[in-house]
Amino acid sequence: MVTIDRQRNAVSEFFAGTGLLLRGTGLVLRSPRLLLLGIVPGVISFVIVVAALVTLLVFSTDVATFLTWFADGWSADARRALRIVVAVAVVAGALILAVMTFTALTLTIGDPFYEAISKRIDDATGGARESDAPWHRTFAWNLVDSLRLLALSVATSVALFALGLVPVVGQTAGPVIGAVTGGWLLAVEISGVPFNRRGLRLRDRRRLLRANRALALGFGVPVFLVFLVPFVSVLVMPGAVAGSTLLARRVLGQPYE
Repeated sequence: MVTIDRQRNAVSEFFAGTGLLLRGTGLVLRSPRLLLLGIVPGVISFVIVVAALVTLLVFSTDVATFLTWFADGWSADARRALRIVVAVAVVAGALILAVMTFTALTLTIGDPFYEAISKRIDDATGGARESDAPWHRTFAWNLVDSLRLLALSVATSVALFALGLVPVVGQTAGPVIGAVTGGWLLAVEISGVPFNRRGLRLRDRRRLLRANRALALGFGVPVFLVFLVPFVSVLVMPGAVAGSTLLARRVLGQPYE
């Protein structure tokens, strides 16, 4: 049974999570080789995801028109207002899906590279007992868990789309809920690298991170917000993997300084 380090003060734990991300990023930036290892998969994923997102933005008006076919008989102003709201909701819902798709695709393509980064961080902070499972099994675990989280992100995007249709509330509360939800999903997703190396699957890391929710959100929310910035997400991904290794070590009660 894995020992759970229960969260303490929520505010201090949130900033502690952000500190782990910053420290992990700093460790990677000080090692050009680690940075290069992590950038290559991110560039490939970035091109694919951005191409899909730009396509959606270009055709967002057409998508909104298709989804609001029932408003064809409305007055021009009412129809235009509705379709603007729907277009914004479509884009907002797509953002969290784009971030999660980028993360899942990058981790899958760069699995060996991120395993190497995680191991380097573990070795530098006291080592870790790794699973005896062969690399191809660990890769399969990562892939299956990423697909499960991607499916959850699709459901989340649909919910945010529905929320975005609510006037005022959708445009104010929606982005906050999206950032928190996206941050949580990213914390669970990216920490799969160090947890799977230890033989701990998705259900294990969910349980561990739930017990340290503020810490996980302090790590995940900044990652989510940064991943919304073009190009920056590619540079931050290696540091996020390093930071997630420190996060895993902390919730497992292992040295992380």
